[in-house]
Amino acid sequence: MEALLSSLGMVAFAEMGDKTQLLSFVLAARFRGQQWPIIAGIFIATIVNHALAALAGDWVAMKVSPDVMRWVLGLAFLAFAAWALVPDTLDETDEKNNKHGAFLTTLVMFFLAEMGDKTQLATVALGAQFGNLLAVTMGTTLGMMVANVPAVLLGETLAKRFPLSKMRFIAAAIFAIFGVLILLKVNLGLGFGGM
Repeated sequence: MEALLSSLGMVAFAEMGDKTQLLSFVLAARFRGQQWPIIAGIFIATIVNHALAALAGDWVAMKVSPDVMRWVLGLAFLAFAAWALVPDTLDETDEKNNKHGAFLTTLVMFFLAEMGDKTQLATVALGAQFGNLLAVTMGTTLGMMVANVPAVLLGETLAKRFPLSKMRFIAAAIFAIFGVLILLKVNLGLGFGGM
């Protein structure tokens, strides 16, 4: 349960203002009235992407000693904290032809946008940290949905009322806290004591 909740919370905050959330706004504007196919595309793309990322993290954790893994994870989360402070923009290359419909366009664009993204790399680290692929994948996927479904459903109205620019500071703080806890071997019921 701790892997699921930690993964959900970290990714939900990290996703605020991220390029994939911006992509959600763009897709909702482009495919007006087709929110559910967009949400389904986000969901499936995220499950596949994050399951592969969690699997990679679990594999790395089996191959690396716990002490080395603690340092790698701790420093990785601190790097994610710094990365979260950099505001994302949506590249013009992400705005592709929408002739394939809302679902397929969202599925492909979301999967590609997540490749190498901080939330995908955080999923690798969480997979290594917790070793529970199902819980990490479910948690990170739910975190993505928590951040992106409102973006799809509420579009620009949400952006005007919710300070997305400030959410990156909260995400950075969460990543930094995870990194420090891992490095210090602090066990607060979040699964860090074993590292």
